[in-house]
Amino acid sequence: MNSDIQAEGSSPVIEAIFPDPLATLAELEDRYPRRDLPEGAMVTRVGPSPTGFMHIGTLYVGLLSERFAHQTGGACFIRIEDTDKKREIEGAADFIFRAFEHFDVAFDEGCGSDAATSGRYGPYTQSRRSAIYHSGVKHLLEQGLAYPCFCTAEELEGVRARQQARGARPGYYGEWALWRDRSAADVTEALSRGTPYVIRFKSGGDIERKVRVEDLIYGDRLVAENDQDIVIMKSDRLPTYHLAHILDDHLMRTTHVIRGDEWLPSLPTHVQLFDAFGWTPPAYAHIAPINKMDGSSKRKLSKRKDPEASVSYFVDLGYPAGALIEYLLNLANSNFEDWRKAHPLADYREFTVSFEKLGNSNGPLFDFVKLDSISRDVVARLSTADLSAGLIAWAKIHDPTFIALLETDPEYTMRILDIERDGPKVRKDLAKWSDVRPEIECFFDSEFRQTRAAENPLIENLADVVPPIVKAFMETYNPDDDREVWFDKIKAIARDNGFAEKAGDFKRNPEAFRGTVADVAKVFRVILTGRAQTPDLHSVMRAMGQERVFARLSDAL
Repeated sequence: MNSDIQAEGSSPVIEAIFPDPLATLAELEDRYPRRDLPEGAMVTRVGPSPTGFMHIGTLYVGLLSERFAHQTGGACFIRIEDTDKKREIEGAADFIFRAFEHFDVAFDEGCGSDAATSGRYGPYTQSRRSAIYHSGVKHLLEQGLAYPCFCTAEELEGVRARQQARGARPGYYGEWALWRDRSAADVTEALSRGTPYVIRFKSGGDIERKVRVEDLIYGDRLVAENDQDIVIMKSDRLPTYHLAHILDDHLMRTTHVIRGDEWLPSLPTHVQLFDAFGWTPPAYAHIAPINKMDGSSKRKLSKRKDPEASVSYFVDLGYPAGALIEYLLNLANSNFEDWRKAHPLADYREFTVSFEKLGNSNGPLFDFVKLDSISRDVVARLSTADLSAGLIAWAKIHDPTFIALLETDPEYTMRILDIERDGPKVRKDLAKWSDVRPEIECFFDSEFRQTRAAENPLIENLADVVPPIVKAFMETYNPDDDREVWFDKIKAIARDNGFAEKAGDFKRNPEAFRGTVADVAKVFRVILTGRAQTPDLHSVMRAMGQERVFARLSDAL
């Protein structure tokens, strides 16, 4: 831009672009003072855009940002980056808030329906910070570091075509920056006609020069300077990400920015913009995306192709929130798994995440087998009360007929869920809430369908002995018996009816026995549950209660 457009204070062009009074950068510095935090404390943020479902990558970045901040005694805030109004989806911001709340990723500022007053450094919605961005743009105009560009889409396409024909590097720079050095008269005339325009940053970079940029994951890198005159304010007067996050992160006093490595190529541009304002940039950590295997190749999770790219996918299936969080920590830092083994009952927040362990590979690989393994451990650590609360909360939304069963007799439900939740070997067959119904619906009389003898080879083969062992059991069963006494009675029934008490005896002389005591127990399992495999049978009977046990056994006679 020619020097006659800029001035130490303002100019007719600048006043035409920003006719209303705006705060100066000095006034903004006073409005948003430095944070009073301990030395070494990190101030981090997560900046989702409300343009669709919440990607698991957003949860991943949000979790890491929250963990780094809070483990250093710092602060983490959420900022809704909604400057792309064409792609914004109504209600998406509220879903983002609810999703982070569901997964217990707690922010110090920015969450809630009133994002303008939920923290000292708000508003935390970018569309409500327009005046701040305009102050920044005006400052750059005054310094001769920005200019209005009135190029049409057709003109920009013409530039691209000429660059391609000459084999030139694409972009808006140097001789290809059509409005970079236009006169004030040309600009004034275009403004007076009401011609749409954007504001571009006037780069002083040289592609032939190298600049050193630092990244907490990728380390120091020597890269070419940015020479592109990027757009910093769009024609709708909202900023681009490039400008918005510069002003926001500085004024919100962000110390560390954790974001996807797709932004790594933009780092020289962002450092250049910080320099233009005379500010020190925060430390950046660019993390690799979460990937999946697609045939024999590896690619990042796709919003369009992969249902697991959305956090709602895991919510709908019923993975406990803590399970997905622990899985993401396992993806982030490989030593989390060893830490969890050494601290099986500790809160995951006691684990210290590190940038060094994040690595700069092509990204972690999403693995449902590993997720299920971690989730089973998480469910196994839950108390029966917490298990019940999580299951009921999920079923109320996702399985209304199941919730009706669970709430018919809450005490009975708790007895069922309590099976094998104590002792040295806690059951680990449940990875998610949707696993529970097929495991326990046989306990409810309305759902129970007793297996007919013809449907179970064991009972069919032992049809003649089923009545005597059932009658003998009903004569001796005492619900107050501990497991050892109960099993001694089962063994006695087995022995009296021609079954071996020990598997070894049957193996050595199979002709002498009808089967083993395990077969007798299996008969009771099938009669009581319709299934050949169940959790501990003694616990199953205790949970069902004598009346229900006898009713089902009687039906088999």
